[in-house]
Amino acid sequence: MGTDIGDLLLKDAIELAGLSNKVVAIDAYNTLYQFLSIIRQRDGTPLKDSSGQITSHLSGILYRLTSLIEAGVKPIFVFDGKPPDFKSDTLAKRHEFRENATAKWEDAKAQGLEEEAYKYAQASSKVTREMIDDSVRLLELMGIPYVKAPSEGEAQASYMVQKGDADYIGSQDYDSFLFGAPRVVRNLTITGKRKLPKKNIYVDVKPEVLSLEDSLGELGITRQQLIDIAMCVGTDYNTGLENIGPKRALKLVKEHGDIKAVLEELGKEIEDLDAKRDFFMNPPVTDDYELKWIKPDRAGVIDLLCKKHDFSEDRVNKALDRLEANMGGSQSTLDQWF
Repeated sequence: MGTDIGDLLLKDAIELAGLSNKVVAIDAYNTLYQFLSIIRQRDGTPLKDSSGQITSHLSGILYRLTSLIEAGVKPIFVFDGKPPDFKSDTLAKRHEFRENATAKWEDAKAQGLEEEAYKYAQASSKVTREMIDDSVRLLELMGIPYVKAPSEGEAQASYMVQKGDADYIGSQDYDSFLFGAPRVVRNLTITGKRKLPKKNIYVDVKPEVLSLEDSLGELGITRQQLIDIAMCVGTDYNTGLENIGPKRALKLVKEHGDIKAVLEELGKEIEDLDAKRDFFMNPPVTDDYELKWIKPDRAGVIDLLCKKHDFSEDRVNKALDRLEANMGGSQSTLDQWF
């Protein structure tokens, strides 16, 4: 998902403590996919309750957001609204990709190929309407604010950082910069040790921050040119130009000025080019939101997670103890969140 321009951007690794007292507008769909992808059993099976409903996303929200809040991070979840019409091809391809991955996962499980099964299981992850509804309800019960974007969540989150209502966007994708996000933090919810694919090697994954201004300055380009580079490589709204990666795209855009001149030079076309470029520069956003972090509703969380989805009441209560102690346990603690 997103656009493959990461190699061009400056990244600075930081400790989670460096984000203390910072508001992070988290790309909800991106993060839910991470939870569904990573929080699985060894054969790739996601966490489920006794009725077979997947609960990996709820586990991620409760335990990983509690850890972020303990570190002083103030999270906001930003959910996607209606995607632009020109994203339909990408969404159809993603659906087909997930269906193929699901079939390969089942085949690998049947053959006892654990590592292959896990890889395909991760690729098969999908966020359903029911998952979104349960996620929104859990956030409400935990006292964590959320925003429903009119269109793309990353565009809304970018606007909130531009406006000063948040300090960073939390996302793995780089699209946020195309929407004008001043600052992005990656690896926010997936820190820790991760095993490299097909190798018995584990690496530390730490948060890293990226600044749009710093990267544009280093590259010697404008934000519009960064959008043009991304469109050469490929975005959620268009297929990239054949045999053009980020470094060649950078070279072409700097040589010719913009993507229109690049396309003319190469004899190529991108459908609805002007509309797609304008969507990145001027996406639909809203000011209709209120940001308040409030004391968790312990009974409500227990009812949702333990009674409805079979979570361990002891573990959930321990997480809630930590959450209350760091967000709403006392008025003096709560005052720090405003």
